[in-house]
Amino acid sequence: MGIRDLPLTTLSGDSTTLGAGGPFAGKALLVVNVASKCGLTPQYSGLERLQERYGDKGFSVVGFPCNQFGGQEPGTREEIQTFCSTTYGVSFPLFEKIEVNGEGRHPLYSALTEASDIDGGAGDVQWNFEKFLISPDGEVVGRFRPATDPEDEALLKAIEATLPA
Repeated sequence: MGIRDLPLTTLSGDSTTLGAGGPFAGKALLVVNVASKCGLTPQYSGLERLQERYGDKGFSVVGFPCNQFGGQEPGTREEIQTFCSTTYGVSFPLFEKIEVNGEGRHPLYSALTEASDIDGGAGDVQWNFEKFLISPDGEVVGRFRPATDPEDEALLKAIEATLPA
């Protein structure tokens, strides 16, 4: 089963996948584990600007709330949705809260964490706002650590190179 075929649940509780027949089919995706009470939370603004800039070009940011790093995403589905929409104007899709490391790691992140970053490091997610770029055919083509700003030049170039033709 590929990354795009894994069952997922949206923040509103709907079942979906990142693959065929769904809203993400054929799109380049930036998968990000997000948190509302983190020093990196302002990255929501940059992620939203990416969504606005590339959303009509076959791209989407997809956010996965995670409470594994310092308990920085303690909210309920409703609290997370309200915070993201009212504080940062987030329009990109958010999914249910998941674990990205450890025994309870979601299967999506089991696959994603096999990818290496620019320095060749794979394995566990380091912190909130780690970014994985997935091509339209479901390959992980980039991994950007949490401190990488969403509008970092290397990330922008990688997104542009991954957009569907």
